[in-house]
Amino acid sequence: MLARLLGIDPGLRFTGWGLVESEGNRLRHVADGVIATDSAASVPERLRVLHDALAALLAQWRPDEAAVEETYVNRNGTATLKLGYARGIALLAPALAGIPVAEYGAKSVKLAVVGTGGASKEQVQMMVRRLLPGAAIRRADAADALAVAICHAHNRASERRWAAGVRMA
Repeated sequence: MLARLLGIDPGLRFTGWGLVESEGNRLRHVADGVIATDSAASVPERLRVLHDALAALLAQWRPDEAAVEETYVNRNGTATLKLGYARGIALLAPALAGIPVAEYGAKSVKLAVVGTGGASKEQVQMMVRRLLPGAAIRRADAADALAVAICHAHNRASERRWAAGVRMA
């Protein structure tokens, strides 16, 4: 069954997004990009811009499901909090559109795409390009979002096999 999956790599300054179509074990790149907000604007204004842009993407591309990367905690509490705000919008926008939303940690995404949870950003980008030939990915944020979508596609396939009673040996 063909499914259109939206991956989101949230950030207050740059939010990456990537859209893939998944059918069985096949993946096809549909689109990707980055939503940028003005760092001189207030946080509420930036969140509104992020929400409006995601809502427009959802209306334009009509994904069947969405997946959002989980927030990591860093030493700067203010930066972590702002990332959490952006992540909240990334979770809320598809939910408001009635689209199921999954969440994946960075290690899970790296494991699904590269085969190791400790992969570098460069390794993730290289594998995204290999798994989605022809994708002209211009920004790391978009590559990360496509990696989230790929991770979700792999997890969906595993869940379907498990539900069908197929066990991996």
